[in-house]
Amino acid sequence: MDELVQHPHAPKAFSRAQHRGLPLRRCRAIITHFRRRWCIMGPLSAAGTTAKEKPDMKPRDYSRLLAELAEAYTRHSPRSAVLHQEARRWMVDGGSHTLRLVEPFPPRIVSARGAWLQDEDGHRILDFWQGHFANLLGHNPEVITSTLARAFGEGFGLQTGMADRLQVETAEILCRQTGAERVRFTTSGSLATMYAIMLARAFTGRELVLKVGGGWHGAQPWGLKGVHFGPQGYQGVEGEGFPASVTEQVIVTGFNDPDALQAAFRTYGDRLACFIVEPFIGAGGFIPATPEYLRLARELTEQYGALLIFDEIISGFRFRAGDAGALYGIRPDLATFGKVMGGGMPVAAVAGRAQVLELAGRSQGQRVRFSGGTYSAHPASLLAAKTMMLYLVEHEGEIYPRLAELGELTRRTAEEAFAEEGILARCTGYGNEALPGSSVAAIRFPFREDTPLDTPEALHDPALCDNYLSEELLRLAFLVEDVHTVHGLGAVSTAHTEADIAFFGEACRRVARRIQPYL
Repeated sequence: MDELVQHPHAPKAFSRAQHRGLPLRRCRAIITHFRRRWCIMGPLSAAGTTAKEKPDMKPRDYSRLLAELAEAYTRHSPRSAVLHQEARRWMVDGGSHTLRLVEPFPPRIVSARGAWLQDEDGHRILDFWQGHFANLLGHNPEVITSTLARAFGEGFGLQTGMADRLQVETAEILCRQTGAERVRFTTSGSLATMYAIMLARAFTGRELVLKVGGGWHGAQPWGLKGVHFGPQGYQGVEGEGFPASVTEQVIVTGFNDPDALQAAFRTYGDRLACFIVEPFIGAGGFIPATPEYLRLARELTEQYGALLIFDEIISGFRFRAGDAGALYGIRPDLATFGKVMGGGMPVAAVAGRAQVLELAGRSQGQRVRFSGGTYSAHPASLLAAKTMMLYLVEHEGEIYPRLAELGELTRRTAEEAFAEEGILARCTGYGNEALPGSSVAAIRFPFREDTPLDTPEALHDPALCDNYLSEELLRLAFLVEDVHTVHGLGAVSTAHTEADIAFFGEACRRVARRIQPYL
């Protein structure tokens, strides 16, 4: 065990395990964890687990655990349970966004401040969802709420449907911070990516759209193929209700897979309108694109005359006060923004080359009907966006290093806590040389120590990772402990503290002890 002392955090975790009298197999898990993090993986004895061993691939039966968790959660949150039944009388499944509707029922929230929620049952819940990862400063930050309150008090804030100075000022800030030449606002990320693809198709006169497996570009026709991993990989289509011809125009390639990307362009290049990709993939597993992959994407799109679209709905303003593409040194033709930019209000944008965006203008006969909708450029939303972006620019040197520090602490805390209970857990969300600091994390449960977690395929292949545990069961188990997670965990905000992460760590240990007998 001498190599254990080479990691600065290992002695603390190991001594805690010894103090609690954990069995040897659990102590071994801690050693294994730190060997992995420091790349000093060595052979364990026959009683341990090595990367060479073949894992048991039989599906685990979690039915008893699921029933136990559902019963515990219902006892824990009876008022939310009753209100959910009432909600089901009037709304589909009791809500208006499926991802918010955890089974058997979601916590019904009455207030939110900083890192914490409060529900109908009076519980304070540590939140890593943070408004679909939009609330970089936490829930209801004073810098935003006070600005909006003042504006409403002065008779400005509800929709006017008119042009105003605020639109000009907000557009200028967004363009300056992202290097875009033009911008047009809309109300959601789904609409922004849809309009971006429409612009690309009109500009190139081509029909095919290239995306990556596991990439989520909103509930719009070109975004609903290749989202979830299935028997044929990422070739499935989410849902019905749109022409089959639309999804037939979507080609799916591999994220961080240069060979697959080159093959896609060799096969379809002269028919591709665009390649749309997230620099930091979100729902697909919180994985940063490698610099080599994005450089290749830029080279191939230019070579074949297709447009490169960066979907920065998640990554925009999360890693710097602007686009993540700048950290890679790559300028796309178009980029979409939302979430963090809006400061908690509904706003999104398509930004990029003037020559492309002008297709939505009168000078080009409005070849693309990018009108944005009744509530596009809503005064309250743009005021929040302007305030948020200016605040991030002014405090960039403080905010982003702090977020990176908290993100690292959160990932390390989760991995150590599960290791102490003898469970192999690994977090995604780590940055790379282009994105050195990340404030997001997802807990995964690979069957083998050497499973690569750098592609959506690896993360969501049921032969490699226990996906039901990391997605459905983990979320419910954490709710019992007053921690709210989505996609395996979520994101930290500047409102989170070390004490909050310590609270999360204890919750991880209780969750690990609850699920350990079923593994």
